[in-house]
Amino acid sequence: MSMFTNKTLLITGGTGSFGNAVLNRFIMSDIGEIRIFSRDEKKQDDMRHAFQARHPETSGKLKFYIGDVRDIDSVRNAMHGVDFIFHAAALKQVPSCEFFPIEAVKTNVLGTENVLTAAIDAGVKSIICLSTDKAAYPVNAMGTSKAMMEKVIVAKARTVSPEKTKICCTRYGNVLCSRGSVVPLWIEQIKAGNPITVTEPDMTRFVMSLEEAVELVLFAFEHGESGDILVQKAPACTIGVLAEAVRELFAPQAEIRTIGIRHGEKMYETLLTNEECAHAIDMGAFYRVPADKRDLNYDKYFKDGDIKRNPLTEFDSNNTELMTVDQVKEKLKTLPYIQNALHEMEEGR
Repeated sequence: MSMFTNKTLLITGGTGSFGNAVLNRFIMSDIGEIRIFSRDEKKQDDMRHAFQARHPETSGKLKFYIGDVRDIDSVRNAMHGVDFIFHAAALKQVPSCEFFPIEAVKTNVLGTENVLTAAIDAGVKSIICLSTDKAAYPVNAMGTSKAMMEKVIVAKARTVSPEKTKICCTRYGNVLCSRGSVVPLWIEQIKAGNPITVTEPDMTRFVMSLEEAVELVLFAFEHGESGDILVQKAPACTIGVLAEAVRELFAPQAEIRTIGIRHGEKMYETLLTNEECAHAIDMGAFYRVPADKRDLNYDKYFKDGDIKRNPLTEFDSNNTELMTVDQVKEKLKTLPYIQNALHEMEEGR
């Protein structure tokens, strides 16, 4: 954690699952201060009490700021003295963004512009923005707003010296057991004695843990260059396999019921488009997509083009490693949420 020693980190949307995972990772480190920026005072108060109870000796480095990324003045109020930002504030639910697309634009696109503008003005050294696989070949409002967010990030990175402010973006798939995700819903259905509802069993989705999401952001922080989009080489599974793994862990007798695809859902997700593969850089467990740094003077490329192309092709949840039921069960059993839920069910029997 030497990069963060005595530094101030701001997390937008910090009361969510990602913010909590970052706090669990950093609260006992030598970081100077962690600022949580979000709209919901109740969630902030719950987080404050939880970390004061768990870490009374270090919770003093945790500070809370109420504000909205849609309001640049409230963003500026939290920026003084900030060294680094993890920008996680977003509208993330696919169906709700389908019904309220302008709200997705206000938060995901204009809100990101506000955060980046305020951060550059305040001299923040590094900003890592969180995106989603749904931004690649988007077909729904949430993915489209996140795709535009990525365009804002890359464009903004062109306007500022990386020595002054580095701006990177991470793109990742479904985070298991994050707030609003499907596995906690299924566990609640099982507890209530209801069927496990599956939209479409043959859908494939990338899967990663919250800890892996934090690792991706830290990798981008350390190894990314300004304007980069960074992607983890995540495995995937079908929704049917994920549901079967949850059923075998919690209630082998439970019924799995197919209810049909919701508004805006895709059969598979993409983390790296075919076009991005043309210049993506393989970094082992990650891909790095550098920003296109050409300017608008295209005339010079009529004479001096670049015919080289990377042999990579589209990286999606159909052509990555597809996990079996047993593999998914083992991954689920490593997650604190699942461990706690299994323990609660054992005590309740």
